[in-house]
Amino acid sequence: MRDETRIAVEAAIKQLNYAPNRAARSLAGASQLRFALLYSNPSAAYLSELLIGCMDAASRLDAHLVVERCDPERDQAKMIAKLAETMIDGFLLPPPLCDDTALLARLRRSGTHAMLIGPGQAQAQHGVVMIDDYQAAYDMTRHILDLGHRRIGFIIGNPQQSASALRLAGFRDAMSEGDVAVDDALVQQGQFTYRSGLDAAMRMLALPERPTAIFASNDDMAAGCVAAAHRNDLEVPRDLTVCGFDDTALASTIWPELTTIRQPIRQMAEAALDLLVQDIRAARNGDSRVARHVTLDYELVRRESDAPPG
Repeated sequence: MRDETRIAVEAAIKQLNYAPNRAARSLAGASQLRFALLYSNPSAAYLSELLIGCMDAASRLDAHLVVERCDPERDQAKMIAKLAETMIDGFLLPPPLCDDTALLARLRRSGTHAMLIGPGQAQAQHGVVMIDDYQAAYDMTRHILDLGHRRIGFIIGNPQQSASALRLAGFRDAMSEGDVAVDDALVQQGQFTYRSGLDAAMRMLALPERPTAIFASNDDMAAGCVAAAHRNDLEVPRDLTVCGFDDTALASTIWPELTTIRQPIRQMAEAALDLLVQDIRAARNGDSRVARHVTLDYELVRRESDAPPG
């Protein structure tokens, strides 16, 4: 486990005074549900919000929560089989695992319940808790256009996540409807990491005609954009507007604080566990249920990183 990820996990546990009790687990009755949160996300800030939401819901529901790393290079089949031996009742899959078709197919074959958190698209076989990534990115782009910017850069997220494509589509459609051409040199690939945002912004800021604004697909990459501006002796937002996505704790701890899309990560995690519990209990009672898809509201949060072009 990476140091920053371990720190995020420990901080979330400390905030909730969460102390696993092995003896209590062994004595738990059959009615006490056990869930596994699988993760493979490089953003410690996102993971921290996710963990707090899941652990808060698990505490409220008197359920056990297991947290397991599930990277693509690991033997997922062996890991799922191992977890199944521990009587796991259901899985919670945040990005990018919620878009991992091989993993989803494996879970379907095992007959285990799963709830997806934050996929770009709904799944017929699994319950989903999500936001409208397309519309959120569209709204942020419209906001930047309304400030007067026309040369706007965009940093795409992990290409393996369907939400990345939806956010890019929202950006492109808002630009098109604003009658502003998209310069392909200002659309750069990122990976939802700080370093990828920094590198993408440095490439854009090295262009003969640099952007006056950059919209990054998450806050980690937006923070990298702010660092790139500083390296180029540019002041945010006077010389460069920077906007992010997610509204993790990072957005309000860097300077200047980020204008961003608030994705209710903590609430999404809580809702996912609530729905998963309902589905499992319904199945135990012999009730058939259609996979439910819940879309939560997002919010455009203005802070100090955006301004009209100078």
